[in-house]
Amino acid sequence: MLESVIRELLIKVVGGKWFKDDPESLVSYSYDATPLYQAMPDGVIFPESTQQVSDIVKICSKHRIPVITRGAGSNLCGGTIPLQGGLVVVMTRMNKLLEIDSDNLTATFQTGLNTKQFHLAVERTGLFYPPDPSSMIICTMGGNIALGAGGLRGLKYGTTKDYVLGLEAVLPDGSILRTGGKLVKDAAGYDLTRLLVGSGGTLAILTEATVKLIPKPSYRKAMVAVYDDLHAAARTVSNIIAHHIFPCTLEFMDQPTLQVVEDFAKIGLPVHAKAMLAIEQDGNADDVERDLKQLEEICLASGAVQLNIAKTPEEGAKVMEARRSALAALSRLRPTTILEDATVPRSKIADMVLEVQRIAQKYDVQICTFGHAGDGNLHPTAMTDARDPEEIHRVEQAFAEIFEVAIAMGGTITGEHGVGIVKAPYLEWKVGEAGIKMMKSIKDAIDPHQIMNPGKLFAETRKRIIYQDRTEAVGRTTTQDEEIQTP
Repeated sequence: MLESVIRELLIKVVGGKWFKDDPESLVSYSYDATPLYQAMPDGVIFPESTQQVSDIVKICSKHRIPVITRGAGSNLCGGTIPLQGGLVVVMTRMNKLLEIDSDNLTATFQTGLNTKQFHLAVERTGLFYPPDPSSMIICTMGGNIALGAGGLRGLKYGTTKDYVLGLEAVLPDGSILRTGGKLVKDAAGYDLTRLLVGSGGTLAILTEATVKLIPKPSYRKAMVAVYDDLHAAARTVSNIIAHHIFPCTLEFMDQPTLQVVEDFAKIGLPVHAKAMLAIEQDGNADDVERDLKQLEEICLASGAVQLNIAKTPEEGAKVMEARRSALAALSRLRPTTILEDATVPRSKIADMVLEVQRIAQKYDVQICTFGHAGDGNLHPTAMTDARDPEEIHRVEQAFAEIFEVAIAMGGTITGEHGVGIVKAPYLEWKVGEAGIKMMKSIKDAIDPHQIMNPGKLFAETRKRIIYQDRTEAVGRTTTQDEEIQTP
């Protein structure tokens, strides 16, 4: 519990209604959407302005109280778990859409704004904000920015980091920083905006953001390509890109995922297929129809055994919503669902899926795979039971090996979920010792007292994994246990 004098100072900032330290509130904010992780905070606070956030952080800085920023708590990397207690700063009261500027094609908002609500508001003006994480119905725009969220439209349009133009942020000493603005170009010194995007609350609390918008596409159409061979589906992805066609959406689901999603959504997905691609294109009608014609030809030439083209926009939307429901559908199988993300070059999609299947068999765990095939971002998802420590240990070993394989294929440990707690033990595998040293130097310079979201990004514990001889797959051989000492 916070000392009474600190408690009174915080209440003075926001009012008694917006500070909570009763047992129910502390438990409610002790976990997020990440399975297996929970830690109790000492207090929860709900600011309504940047100035209030600044005043809160100044109190915490003076008394060395950890500060954990939280939006909707929908992240999957343990990014808002208060590992060392402290104060959870919930941003959901700061949810105003401040401006849609049609002249400059920008929008400015407070970071607690709901992502789906933002999308709808922008599209009502005839403009478009492409990043569309699957959790968009509940997540916040600030959470998207803090963790570098992606989504189904990443192939054609990029991810959150490609749209953030400027930020307002409160630094660990309580000072207020403003970066960027409504600018197409800005080369004034270090790119502080990009530094804060994806920083996961470890450097600052983001309070406002300005993002770029584009004209809303006037036409949209979807299709499904069905395969009885996994490699054929992966070849299709490479061939589509080779023909310089960039669909709005190019999604992959393996057979186990298809079966579960169809049982959940009941829209007629091909449950006996080995793999399925859900493809959507947008733009003007003539260009979309031309692209769809080419996409049909490429899919059939690459080994598709069946093509289904949506007859109406509603039919196409059902396919995309079914894909978005994959996590919810899979969560019905076992008490605990652990959804991960790993990204590889597009040409390695089939190899990566086969490796996931091999690893799942090796550790005797149930893993289904789906994801954003167009940008190489896969979501291997384990269905397990947190009450079985031995099985959870096997799941952790399996994911550690999946991350290692992804890196060896030229990929990364996370394409859109962020590092948080979950990926911290593996970050050095990706960025190397020099990368970790530079990141820690940045963290130490900005947050010398280590109050901002402590315990994230940089692992403080040992992580043991067991490598096997698989030189063909990942280009290295290790036949004995290796103990990784993380910094």
